[in-house]
Amino acid sequence: MSTMLLSIKPQYAKVILEGKKQYEFRKSKPKQNVTRIIFYASSPQKEVVGEAEIETILEGTPTEIWEIAKTAAGITKKFFFSYYQGKNKAFAYKLKNVKVYDK
Repeated sequence: MSTMLLSIKPQYAKVILEGKKQYEFRKSKPKQNVTRIIFYASSPQKEVVGEAEIETILEGTPTEIWEIAKTAAGITKKFFFSYYQGKNKAFAYKLKNVKVYDK
């Protein structure tokens, strides 16, 4: 069991903490078995805002991952595919038990 700290843009941290974004998309998979993520909202917010457990890590082509995650992606299809442009592998962390930190 391991924890990782992820830096994400404040607008995406907000939708994760609101429960609207249930997947965190990445271009690579962590080297060790990670079961929990702590979210750091980057500039201009610059603070640790919450955490979530990882239910599962999905791996596949961007098209395969989009088909699975699109209803709870919290981002647009256009943004998703621009993020993975030129990549043939995508990773998605399915989040659960999201906790919002108090200031």
